[in-house]
Amino acid sequence: MASKQSEELNRLYREWVAAFQANPEMSLDEMRHMFEQWPRITGEPGGVDYIETDAGGVPALWAVPKNCAQDRVVLCAHGGGYVVGSMYTHRKTYGHVAKAIGCRALIVDYRRAPENAHPGPVNDMARCYKWLLDQGIRPNHIALIGDSAGGGLAVTTILCAREQNLALPAATMPLSPWLDMDATGETFETNAAKDLIVTRDMIRTMASMFLGEGGNRQDALANPLFGDLKGFPPMYIQTGGDETLLDDSRKLADLARKSGVDVTLEIVPEMQHVFQFLAGTAPEADAAIRRLADWIRPKLGLS
Repeated sequence: MASKQSEELNRLYREWVAAFQANPEMSLDEMRHMFEQWPRITGEPGGVDYIETDAGGVPALWAVPKNCAQDRVVLCAHGGGYVVGSMYTHRKTYGHVAKAIGCRALIVDYRRAPENAHPGPVNDMARCYKWLLDQGIRPNHIALIGDSAGGGLAVTTILCAREQNLALPAATMPLSPWLDMDATGETFETNAAKDLIVTRDMIRTMASMFLGEGGNRQDALANPLFGDLKGFPPMYIQTGGDETLLDDSRKLADLARKSGVDVTLEIVPEMQHVFQFLAGTAPEADAAIRRLADWIRPKLGLS
């Protein structure tokens, strides 16, 4: 049974849906402002410093836990349908992740659609990954993580890096990834009554903004389900059992498995989209982040 604390996320999602219903013509600026409330449900991790930086021409935010390993990095891609969210909305969540792992996190403020449509976000993420390599961080000391659209970027960034003949990172951890631009998963029907925020219409609207007019919905750098994952590093997919996007995670795990990738798919019962935002608030999120940290530490060479 879901904890009482997890209701915080449910309440936030209901608020957003009510706001959309009350203002169906909500402007992009209004929507972005509304989504800046995201971090209010995340507990402050404490013992983490935040430093803004220029990562190869892309704004980013270092989350640096006290006494952490300086030469290991988790490269983080925030969610928000490629349209909303920022390094600030995700600061605390990825601060929790960095603290649990014991290394630095670099949270990327990639350019958002529709002003910068595909492949803008993935190019920015790949640029940050190359910047880390140029800083002397070894590829096997870097892991990727991302939520929702950022979960897609946690995969497509590796595809993009491979196209650029860059050495690949140690691992990737997509959280509630959004991959399918056409929202064809069966769980859009089977979980429609349970998911409090993500609908097929929402996904298709954001896909149109992300891809731009005439954008290729089968471009692997937009939807990695059309990509070649052979040779990929290990992958840990974590998602909520009540999500309409659940099938995206299942399809990614199936593709990874068929491609010979070491993949773990964890479906957490009764949890909503990107429930890890409840870090420091709800036990389900804290436990999920601990499991991610336990999985990734040895892959980064951390005890």
